[in-house]
Amino acid sequence: MKIRMDELIQAIAVAFEIVESKLLGASNNHGKRIAVLCSLMGKKLGMDTEELKTVTTCALFHDNALTEYILSERGSDNVKGINLKLHCVYGQRNIETLPFKSDVSDLILYHHEQADGGGLFGKKEGEFPLGAELIAIADMVDVTYHLQRVPVLDLQSLRKEIAEQCGKLYTKRAVDLMLEILDKDALISLRDENIAKTTATLIPAWEVDIEDEALLSLATLTARIIDYASQFTRKHSVQIAERVWEMCDYYGYDSELRARIYLAAALHDLGKVDIPTEILEKPDRLTDDEFETIKSHVRGTYDMLKGITGFEEICKWATNHHEKLDGSGYCFGKAADELDFASRLIACADIYQAVSEERPYHPARSHDETMLVMRDIANKGLIDSKIVEDFDIVMEQMAF
Repeated sequence: MKIRMDELIQAIAVAFEIVESKLLGASNNHGKRIAVLCSLMGKKLGMDTEELKTVTTCALFHDNALTEYILSERGSDNVKGINLKLHCVYGQRNIETLPFKSDVSDLILYHHEQADGGGLFGKKEGEFPLGAELIAIADMVDVTYHLQRVPVLDLQSLRKEIAEQCGKLYTKRAVDLMLEILDKDALISLRDENIAKTTATLIPAWEVDIEDEALLSLATLTARIIDYASQFTRKHSVQIAERVWEMCDYYGYDSELRARIYLAAALHDLGKVDIPTEILEKPDRLTDDEFETIKSHVRGTYDMLKGITGFEEICKWATNHHEKLDGSGYCFGKAADELDFASRLIACADIYQAVSEERPYHPARSHDETMLVMRDIANKGLIDSKIVEDFDIVMEQMAF
């Protein structure tokens, strides 16, 4: 079974942009514009397909570690950018977990460097790699000028201002490339109403097998980033994915089905990046409005995953995790006859993890304590009782 990796990468990039907008006020489609500009510049340089995949993915994911960075800095004086080196370090570490076929070294680590050495790490022109040069100029130009709304009549003055920063903010090579590709058509293609079509055209199609290491690594990386939305969910999605992996092994599923269920579990809370932290971490009972906000994360996950070729069933499994057998769940109100085994399995894994891990409103629980809660829910006809008993067998042997 094949999955369009480029479509999945762009969907996940939407989640990263939500984080960037929430934390730093970044504009919509920022990562996509950087990826498009890098693709155009890379093509001018004659990059091959693998090099383009690498640089455009790094462009889309250049701020992948912002949630982790902000959480690590919570309570310190560094929030809002005083020590942004950390997000570059974390982001480079994260991207290196993906098995690219071309060199990814330092592309995200040095994406805030400047030609004159005025960047975060003090690297000067010639001391950081080409891909980082491309991401750096695209990032800075978009952040500074908001390319999605620059009037065509202002293009000449924009190009002049970019040229004036040659050897200062931007390397000569990057400036020459940017000026070569940033014409009227390119500017119009970066508008919010055009960017989806532009990225579909310029970001290389990347089809992988469902069991491909790159796909599973991307899902695991994304789960980690989702988990950093709150200090109380640092391992939530990752451990749910690991739990369903073990359950699939227990059931004797083949490697393809296990990989598909793992992907659904890893990405099930993707929409949670758009939920305010103060609601995620509220120690008291949620108001009705706050609970409706929490519930919206499922629709957010659905909206991000629904358009990925080959992901139709995975999207369904991922977004059924709060449904109940009696139809009382959310957000689609499905009942037992609409919930297949994989959906029921992920729902049980989600409950097991939420019940067992520390939350603002309850301490961490042991396996036995967790099973008492699970059985109570099953006895009410809300979740699959057979899967609950299987969890008792398998999870008792797992140490998390």
